[in-house]
Amino acid sequence: MNVRRSAAVLAAVAVIGAAAPAAADTTPSPAPSPALPSALYGDGDPQYDGVWRQSLALLALHTVGVEPAKAAVDWLTGQQCADGSFAPYRADTAGACDAKTMVDTNQTAAAVQALAALGGHDDVTKKALDWLKSAQNGDGGWGYTAGGASDTNSTSVVIGALAAAGEKPAEVKKDGKSPYDALLELALPCEGDGAGAFAFQPDKKGELVANADATAAGVLGSLGAGLVVEPGKGGAAKDAACEQADTPEQAAANGAAHLTDALAEDGHLTSALAGAEDQPDYGNTADAVVALAAQGAREQAEKSLAWLEKNAADWAAQSGPAAYAQLVLAAHATGADPRAFGGTDLVERLGATGPAAPERTAGAKSDDKDEKKESDSGFGVWWFVGVCLVAGIGIGFLISGRTKRRQP
Repeated sequence: MNVRRSAAVLAAVAVIGAAAPAAADTTPSPAPSPALPSALYGDGDPQYDGVWRQSLALLALHTVGVEPAKAAVDWLTGQQCADGSFAPYRADTAGACDAKTMVDTNQTAAAVQALAALGGHDDVTKKALDWLKSAQNGDGGWGYTAGGASDTNSTSVVIGALAAAGEKPAEVKKDGKSPYDALLELALPCEGDGAGAFAFQPDKKGELVANADATAAGVLGSLGAGLVVEPGKGGAAKDAACEQADTPEQAAANGAAHLTDALAEDGHLTSALAGAEDQPDYGNTADAVVALAAQGAREQAEKSLAWLEKNAADWAAQSGPAAYAQLVLAAHATGADPRAFGGTDLVERLGATGPAAPERTAGAKSDDKDEKKESDSGFGVWWFVGVCLVAGIGIGFLISGRTKRRQP
């Protein structure tokens, strides 16, 4: 799934706005930015996505057989709060988490998936799962924060965490409702616009509006799959015709059919910014590839992966570790070689954004800070902010994104 990023964008706009002084002679000198931990993947501000991007990086490297640096794993486990939850980034882990620590379900579930895959961290994952279960809503789903309204993306990433830890998501219930019940409530019917897709949440009118990113997440969640999909392990693809979604499996089939239709013409999904032409959405396209592979819709998954191979290198270089991880996981899901991805070695590029892995040779890139790419949650946040400022987009639009997706 696209890295959760709206808060980072919002913060970036706030920073830019605050940078305009009322009078030049009264402006204090900016304080130096604190140094980031050397064990952290990426050089971008981790305040809103540190644990998320670290988890994706570790998970992607492990998936392709690379043992991550111990320091990187230790940094991730060290971010956990005493109650089991994870915040995006705690610069000082010596102090206890308190009411001001902004923990969330997405970072926590991503950390569980990564640490469960790596193994040897049962104490950390158990505490995290206990916290996630305590945050489950009465409809069976999860919101981005504990107590927040359930959304497709958060519910799906938690399902992935439960499955990764060996639990049965269907048996994790609140008030008799499972996560699958929540997803079925967020699946669009087969009539009207967006037939078969998933909504992120009901809009202000209580209506469901198709959301491609939520649909990719919803397909994975409905299948009980996590961020890693093994090649050739997807379910059998069903007919493209949408049918009433009485089961999670049918909801997944409907969502995959919707994604196939959306990808058929150009091979990629698009995202529209107010005042700008549609832009290719590389991250959501990578998520869609994984979802389609999980469903068994390999033909469209492979076509869209081929589009990413031709077009996504610059996006990943600009966006950093989470973006590289998304492409690695998309390549893995379809059986492609992430080390020969359109002429790019994604594994090497991802590794170069963090601490050196044990098996790197002397000639491989080190963890020198100068070699790291500027990173954020999976897309060029400064490009996005620039477009938003030029277009004069209101603050409401800026809180729609992967970190806390809202309906378009």
